Amino acid sequence: MSTDLKYLAFTALLTASLWIPYVIAQVTTNGPPKPENYRDPTKRPMPLWGKRADRAHLNAVETFAPFAALVIVAHIAGKANAMTAFWAMCYFWLRLAHAIVYLIGIPLIRTIIFTLGYVAILGIFWEVIK
Repeated sequence: MSTDLKYLAFTALLTASLWIPYVIAQVTTNGPPKPENYRDPTKRPMPLWGKRADRAHLNAVETFAPFAALVIVAHIAGKANAMTAFWAMCYFWLRLAHAIVYLIGIPLIRTIIFTLGYVAILGIFWEVIK
């Protein structure tokens, strides 16, 4: 398996796992879900770190599709190379750092890390189209 695809798999698992802190916040704040929670989607009280956990997960989901598409296109088109591997690896570690910093609540660093993740996506895009 190429490095690009390996980091795509790592990123998929990370993205798929980022709901866990949110659920922990829900359960520790409001107790286990009850049948009425499923019928009424109104948000229940949530500590700020839980709200940030929810946003970190949603943000990861929103940015995963372009990353995944470009890694797959690079692989299929035979454009995967050392640079796409570098950018895919950077993207994974930046997304992990983004989730941690978002959960902790450090605004400026979070924005910088998010922007660098976008730069990684642009790097893969550049390798695909050149």
